[in-house]
Amino acid sequence: MNIQPEPEIVEEIKAANQRFYDAFSDLDIDVMDRVWENSNRAMCVHPGWPPLIGWEDIRQSWGRIFQNTALMQFQVRYLNVVVQGEFGCVTCVEGITSVVQGQATNFSTYATNVFARYEDGWRMVAHHASQGG
Repeated sequence: MNIQPEPEIVEEIKAANQRFYDAFSDLDIDVMDRVWENSNRAMCVHPGWPPLIGWEDIRQSWGRIFQNTALMQFQVRYLNVVVQGEFGCVTCVEGITSVVQGQATNFSTYATNVFARYEDGWRMVAHHASQGG
């Protein structure tokens, strides 16, 4: 069985995924608010952190990350998009250049980003990143 999602839906999910990385690169919590589903089912796992459940805890984590970060740049590679009904999933490798508390680093993580369809577009419901890549 070969189920191919409509190309425009794949592009919509890729665009939603890019909005997430743009908000992260810009260290912009207001844009991040619009990227994420603001609900208790939202889930986020930053590399090395325990899972965060619910938008309030996730938002606080982004706030802490943004406060301690001077630079965050992404090169997102190996995107794979899967669509099933009202959900879309993006798996990728994040190539990251960052300056955190004055320390510059380059590293890669594996990421899985899950999006749910809303009337006004796709919103992130889960982000899971782990070391590697």
